[in-house]
Amino acid sequence: MENYRYEILVVDDNKELVSLIAAILTEDGYRKVLTAQSVKEGMELFHTSRPDMAILDIMLPDGDGFALFRQMREESEIPILFLSAKDEDEDRLFGLGLGADDYITKPFLPKELLLRVRAVLKRTYHMKEEKAEPVICLGERKVLPERAVVTLCGEETPLTAKELALLMKLNQNRGRIVTFDSLCNAVWGDFYYGYENTLMVHIRHLREKLEDDPSHPEWILTARGLGYRLAKVQP
Repeated sequence: MENYRYEILVVDDNKELVSLIAAILTEDGYRKVLTAQSVKEGMELFHTSRPDMAILDIMLPDGDGFALFRQMREESEIPILFLSAKDEDEDRLFGLGLGADDYITKPFLPKELLLRVRAVLKRTYHMKEEKAEPVICLGERKVLPERAVVTLCGEETPLTAKELALLMKLNQNRGRIVTFDSLCNAVWGDFYYGYENTLMVHIRHLREKLEDDPSHPEWILTARGLGYRLAKVQP
């Protein structure tokens, strides 16, 4: 696992322990380790740095780790590991019941901490990578279907539901002709008769969002008398 990709926030009121954890994680190659000793400091760092993971002590001078956990969860789904001197099932189950990703009891071995942190990060971010949003690449433009937007140079252009349905149907058959009937059916269902002219309007609007020159399209190509085809590569 590429540890250098991750930034970790550690919140514990024991300065020596915080320094020890920071040293352990830094030596293991993590990009940055942020440290705080209170709920207030923890939330300030959380807001300014947006870490990839948090390690929270339960007993803090201005509250507790459970309250801090709830505040973080209102804004983010980053993985969170609880750290406590108490080896009590009630605390452990309460923390996990809130939705924490793991729980480790002090004192602990450095190796145990590293293994637990690695496991949580791998479980969280590898799952996200596996479920990564599909992308339709059209030259410099990228279409993010799950968000129904077209991106170009950092700017986003929204797609309507019908435009997205048409594009998805074309992309499923990329490089092949999709008939007018198939496209109409994908958008309007079985009762699509009479929508051919409306289909042309939606295709024109889609081209305006995907083509450099909609009048001379390079991606959504017309197959005269048959339908349309989404080009695999730009001509």
